[in-house]
Formats: sequence, C-alpha cells, structure tokens
Amino acid sequence: MAVLSSVMYKMAESERASRFFHGSLTRPLVQRFVAGEDVGSVISEAKDLNASGMEVSLDLLGENVRDVMQATAYTDAYIDILKRIEQDGVRGNISVKLTMIGLDISDACAVGNIEKIVSAADECGNFVRIDMEGSAYTERTLAIFREIHCRHPQAVGIVLQSYLYRTDGDVEEMIERQARVRIVKGAYKEPDTIAYPRKQEVDTAYRRHVKRLLDAANYPAIATQDLEMVQLAKNHAARHDIDTSRYEFQMMYGIGRSLQSELAAEGYTVRIYVPFGEEWFPYFTRRLAERPANMLFLARSLVKR
Repeated sequence: MAVLSSVMYKMAESERASRFFHGSLTRPLVQRFVAGEDVGSVISEAKDLNASGMEVSLDLLGENVRDVMQATAYTDAYIDILKRIEQDGVRGNISVKLTMIGLDISDACAVGNIEKIVSAADECGNFVRIDMEGSAYTERTLAIFREIHCRHPQAVGIVLQSYLYRTDGDVEEMIERQARVRIVKGAYKEPDTIAYPRKQEVDTAYRRHVKRLLDAANYPAIATQDLEMVQLAKNHAARHDIDTSRYEFQMMYGIGRSLQSELAAEGYTVRIYVPFGEEWFPYFTRRLAERPANMLFLARSLVKR
C-alpha cells in the first residue's frame, strides 16, 4: 500500500494523469471530496453544512501559478468569495495557498496578493488561513505569514505540519506570537532527511503538538479525521479544564461525516475544510494517497464504471 501511495503522490503532479482522470472519473466520485466547481455550488454546500451545525473553511483549488495575471485573477476570486460569505450569511472563512497567488513568481507578488485578501477579510471581520504546502515552500510561507500577521493579527492564521522535524520550534514561535494554528499531520511526500518517515513517528509528533497547542496557543484548530487523535484532544482538554470555546476540530469535506456530526452534536466546534474549483486533481489524488480506504473507494468506482 505504501508503494501505491507513492504512485498517487507522483500522479498529483502529472498533467497526463490529470487529463485522464478528468475524462474518466464519474462526477459523484469527485464530489465525495470536492464540493463543486463554482462559487454558487460551494456557497450552497456551505449553507447546508451550517444548517447541520458545522462551520466551514472554503478553499478555491489551485496551486503553482506562474502567470501574474492568473495570480491576480485568483486573488480577486478570493476577495469575491469573502464578499459572498458576508452577503449570504455563511458561517465560514477561507483557506489560501500562496503558490496559487504568486509565490512561484516571487515573494513580493505573493505578499502583495495575500495582503489584499487578508485586508478584505479584516475589513469584514472574517479570517484567512494560509495553507502550508510542500517543504520547498515552508520557510518562505512562514516568512510571509509573519509579515502579514504583524499587520493583521486577528485576521490571519497558519498551518503547521507535524511530520516535519522543524515543527516543534515552529509551534513554540506561533504560541509566542499568539498566532492561530491549524495543526495537520502533513499531506506531501517528503524525504526522511526533513520529515518523519514512519506513521508511528508522525502520530507521536502530532500528539505532542496537539497537547502543546491546546495548553498554550490562541484558539488552535485540531485538524484530523483520526478518531484516536480526536479522543486524545478531547481527553486532554477535559483533564486540563480547557473549555471547548478555546479550540476547534477541523475535518475534510467528504471524509468521516458521521464523526463530524457526532462532535457537532456534542457541542464541539467543527469546521469543515471545503475545497472547490476546476483545478481539483492534485488535491484529489493527495486525499487518495493518504488513506488506503480512499484508494479502495476509487478502485471500486472505476470497476463499476
């Protein structure tokens, strides 16, 4: 299964594979993980999730943009999404990848565009989460986050990945600056020179980071579909009298829906990470690579087709 996961990670970067899957996958299969291809579809889905007691974080899919005009177009699209959230009364915020708005062009391009997005969010009392991408972008992403956070401390947060060796230090830095952190295990294929190679090691690091963030951070987001990790967070918070208003759980759209509903019914804040847009293939294949059950679901669907 590890070999198959490695193949899926490579496929995420393949244009040929993207063309094949766009032409071969049935729409219901993609819709398990992606809420739609346009703003109207995702706003409708967001309202349904809100009605079920859950918050949302909307993510317009796309990455590695190398054209200035396209980066500007995506920036404007995100500002429009913020306006739609406000106009439609959606309980939600947005997540943004810096490579989608110009990081592969230059740091200055990405800074200018994320400043526009975060300023728009700040003006309407909303929030932007800067997503973390592969390790080649980690330090550049954190440097840009620090700059924007200094100007908009209440309107921007960051994602940290537990599988990187460096993350213990990054957690402490973000606690010191009282930045809002979403902690994830990590979804990119990384060399063992910079990341824990075994799942057991990643899980150990994630447990450590969850506990530390719950103890000291500013409203951390515990992003996991793992029932064991959810229970760990719940038990640690209860043991240390950490009120549920001081943190939230974040989960992916289309995965673990019964768990999401159960947590919301128990009174926990549950925020669903809702991806949408036409550039869904890299995101989709990484979700398949992360969990064997996802790949089995794909295989069964293709056989049925």
